[in-house]
Amino acid sequence: MVNVSNIGPGETVKFQTTIASSGPPMSLTLSPRYLPKELGPAAPPRTISMTVNTVPQGATAKLDGIEVGTTPKMVQVSVGKHLLEFKKEGFNAGRFPFEIGSEDVSGGSVSFELGTSAHDTVELRDGSVLSGDLVSISGMDVIIRIGGAEQHFDRNQVKRILFVQRQAAEQNL
Repeated sequence: MVNVSNIGPGETVKFQTTIASSGPPMSLTLSPRYLPKELGPAAPPRTISMTVNTVPQGATAKLDGIEVGTTPKMVQVSVGKHLLEFKKEGFNAGRFPFEIGSEDVSGGSVSFELGTSAHDTVELRDGSVLSGDLVSISGMDVIIRIGGAEQHFDRNQVKRILFVQRQAAEQNL
């Protein structure tokens, strides 16, 4: 019996052994998965495919810190513990830890609902929806900061305003 441990993916261990037999004829089979490169191809690490989705779609997804694309996205995941991270403009970022077992099969999916909007929402009477930081409201004017630029709207253009709860900034007196 040969036992080798603490070997990482893609690493090889070379050793030499002698096999002797006595008595009735016997057979010996070496699986190609465990053969040294000189004797045969090594099996690639086992992966499964799964669909990664977010609500809303279109978030940038990272798997174990490496960007894999925009949701919905089919990804290849190896056996072990992993972390999916999601980011989409206007929404709170999300994190989803998960584990793939050796008996899991391809075809599964993960759907992650992004946190509530990180910005206030202003709905105009023409149906436009703006997402940004509300700066001020007066009887005549609404000012919202979108992408760092302030936009002014006549109060009569605004149909509805949805606020996001925020922590009050501490003021030094």
